[in-house]
Amino acid sequence: MKKFIRIKLIAIVGILVGGLTLTGCGEKQSGGKFQTGTPEVAVVTVQTEQVTLTTELPGRTSSYRVAEIRPQVSGIIQKRLLTEGANIKAGDILYQIDPAPFQAVLDNAHAALGRAEANLPAIQLRAERLRELLVDKAVSQQDYDDAAAALKQAEADIQYWKAMVETARINLGYTRIIAPISGRIGISNVTEGALVTAHQPVALATIQQLDPIYVDLPQSTAELLRLQRRLGEGRLKYEAKNQNKVKLILEDGTEYPSEGTLQFRDVTVEPSTGSVILRIIFHNSKGLLLPGMFVRAVVKEGVNKQALLIPQQAVSRDPKGNPVVLIVNAGGKVEQRMLTLDRAIGDKWIVSAGLTPGERVVVEGLQKVRPGLAVKVVPFNENKTGHVPATTESQPQKRTDGGR
Repeated sequence: MKKFIRIKLIAIVGILVGGLTLTGCGEKQSGGKFQTGTPEVAVVTVQTEQVTLTTELPGRTSSYRVAEIRPQVSGIIQKRLLTEGANIKAGDILYQIDPAPFQAVLDNAHAALGRAEANLPAIQLRAERLRELLVDKAVSQQDYDDAAAALKQAEADIQYWKAMVETARINLGYTRIIAPISGRIGISNVTEGALVTAHQPVALATIQQLDPIYVDLPQSTAELLRLQRRLGEGRLKYEAKNQNKVKLILEDGTEYPSEGTLQFRDVTVEPSTGSVILRIIFHNSKGLLLPGMFVRAVVKEGVNKQALLIPQQAVSRDPKGNPVVLIVNAGGKVEQRMLTLDRAIGDKWIVSAGLTPGERVVVEGLQKVRPGLAVKVVPFNENKTGHVPATTESQPQKRTDGGR
């Protein structure tokens, strides 16, 4: 009986083992059939495009014109005629210094001038009379010389006092402190009764012209040299019509409503930063831009008429960090290519080396393939994956080097 039970158990175990073996074989065969199938990948065909390359630079706004108001004569402020923060026109009176001392000096100069002019006729007549008598030897040469010298002295006194009158008139005019430029005036540092001195170091107030307004952008000399080299090599073309137009992005991320114009690049390199200043001019009729604001400007570098762009998701990195892509060759097999990337434009990379027009780059299905494997190719649908085509005109990007 025990022998029969043992034989029955052995038979049951054998049936179970056989079933498991058959199941495993079936799974292996099923798995083998999946692995030996041709994987499907989505590709894009590389084509040349014309793109306008831009670079985004940080900067700050600065006034178009600045006038620091300082007195040109010393005295007591009698009136303050300005309104702080108001718009000022050139010629408006800002402060009135007590004019009484300066009026007295002018009156004194006028009196001295009148006295000198009153003495002149008598001295002239005496000199002429002695000159006539000298011909007849009726007076000595010394007498005539003294009279002639007195006449020149009187004429010089008249010129001197005329100059003193003009100086006194100018100083009297300086008691009215006038705005030299139009613009917006800031805080006044003095009030009525304050003592001010000529050409003092502290300004009474500051006027700034804000329309138009400057934006100063530091650009590294390395970037400037790179740009000049690309233009010289013909990789970038200068677009004369719109090349100097600059877009401005404000601190809150909004775009300034009007474009500016590139005025010039400075010729001096700042030693501490290794950069030169680009000066842009913007219209500012609404006063949205104020001096000292931090902004970002999108400056056009040039037009690349033969740019090669590929989706960023197609690019991966090797263990050394170098950018690589997989392509499908004419035989339908996968190859790996090393790339040199220029910069990001939207959701795409500009490729400067490693690809040629007409090659097919794998964008989707990268995990299923490896170099040397035959694949089935389907077109890549950008809209399906939610990618937005890159347009450099509407999507300015920061300078980004993927691989040099």
